[in-house]
Amino acid sequence: MTRATIAVIGGTGPQGRGLGYRWARHGHPVVIGSRSVARAEETAESIIRREPDGKVEAADNAAAAAMADVVVVAVPYDGHAGLVEQLADSLAGKVVVSCVNPLGFDATGPYGLVVAAGSAAEELAALAPKARVVGAFHHVSAPTLWRHGDQPHDEDVLVCGDDPDAKQVVIGLARAVTGRDGVDAGALRLARHLEPMAAVLVSINRRYQVRSGLLVSGLPEVPHPG
Repeated sequence: MTRATIAVIGGTGPQGRGLGYRWARHGHPVVIGSRSVARAEETAESIIRREPDGKVEAADNAAAAAMADVVVVAVPYDGHAGLVEQLADSLAGKVVVSCVNPLGFDATGPYGLVVAAGSAAEELAALAPKARVVGAFHHVSAPTLWRHGDQPHDEDVLVCGDDPDAKQVVIGLARAVTGRDGVDAGALRLARHLEPMAAVLVSINRRYQVRSGLLVSGLPEVPHPG
């Protein structure tokens, strides 16, 4: 497996930290990005404590994006557009993974926000037109990523995008996160359906006090290198 350098923008949050940990466990160099280098350093150190052989660095968001082969955007939707605009030049030509879920919460529970571009992933693609944007990792539980590092997830990562080669990169990276290749879910526009599905999982989690995920049945068994 090719070892890509992966920058996790928003890497100090629960999802970013968990993804960074998983990739570091599987030998990928990881750069934790944050507006605060000090917070990025704290998160990098917490990953290294768990995975002493991992190669994990810290940087501000712009420097992290510039250092990486693959850039993962794992930030809250609020402020997403402004951040992407600032990083657009650094994202040019790179595989950029959006795992942003635009969600709202009210007295009834979680719900998907209406996004003018269709989805956060499509918004990213519009704001950084030279990036090779892929939507993925929307539904993997952040606490589970961090708490169960020795256990593969019995769930699938759904991957959408318009660049076939970029999708294949991300499908392969999913293996380090769940123990299986990601599932090619189609074009980038389908992110507008994948992102709000996270609200359904949050609702299920609250109702049953679990960490739920998605598993696609009926897929063929595809051998892959370990």
